[in-house]
Amino acid sequence: MHKTLRRLPSLDFLRGFEAAGRRLSFTLAAEELFVTQSALSRQVKALEDALGVPLFERKHRALALTKAGAAFHRDITERLREIAAAADAVQAPQREPGLTVSTTVSFASLWLIPRLPDFRAAAPGTDVYVSADDRMVDLARGDVDVAIRYLADTSAPPGSVHLFGERLLPVASPALVEHGPSLKRPADLARHVLLYFDDPEGRVPWANWAAWLAANGAPGLKPAGAMHFSLYDQVIQAALAGHGVALGRIPLIASFLERRQLVAPFGKRYDAPRGYYALTAPHAGQRPEVAAFVDWLRRQSSAAAPAKRRTKR
Repeated sequence: MHKTLRRLPSLDFLRGFEAAGRRLSFTLAAEELFVTQSALSRQVKALEDALGVPLFERKHRALALTKAGAAFHRDITERLREIAAAADAVQAPQREPGLTVSTTVSFASLWLIPRLPDFRAAAPGTDVYVSADDRMVDLARGDVDVAIRYLADTSAPPGSVHLFGERLLPVASPALVEHGPSLKRPADLARHVLLYFDDPEGRVPWANWAAWLAANGAPGLKPAGAMHFSLYDQVIQAALAGHGVALGRIPLIASFLERRQLVAPFGKRYDAPRGYYALTAPHAGQRPEVAAFVDWLRRQSSAAAPAKRRTKR
């Protein structure tokens, strides 16, 4: 590899810098890229250290590009567009007929995939390709038709369809509730193993035991044991197997509660400040199969929605 290429900054750092420079806000840029504000700030600082020049002026409640940062931002924005255009030029032809749906691993496995046979029955001629990945997908690139994202209401773009909000409550297998230590109130969780979803990037800081316990009168509770998992659907599989108590995300696990594969031992719940949104890619807005899929999502979400659905205007 040429030594100049070896000195190139990370593409993630450059994308983070481009977004921060365009939004002039680490917070808004982080939400756009689905990373935490602190992670994005560290990326920009690492980029500044690598270049040996400050790119931003950090003021109280304000962010501004330095002279060098503004010039670098113009160049990087143009180069990133050229890279995206080059990728578009060589990518494989889009599969037809059908549509590609991007969403998170947990939403795909726990909510979307179990319901897809219903859509196939309603639209037998339409193939659906599910791309399950927790990384952000750029809808403007053209390889995804619909994205289902977990967003704050304030960051949902115009035209996005709100499917439902999310409620959090402890859940466990019926056998554990019936034959294990008592589970009558939140303080009883101290006698149980808690199942944790590890979230090193801080994408869902409210969907963790510390936040739920603090909101339900048991801050600082120490459980009898803990098991940690890198994917949320693994947490639920462990709960189904009776390994401990999980923090259930409604409506992702609503079907398990309806079939009594999981039970909620007490009614305390905690409402998360975000919701699931369906976003249609610009290139796919006029395709009838895409409109049919989004309408199907609306219908599927209406019965289970813990919060009123709405379209962002």
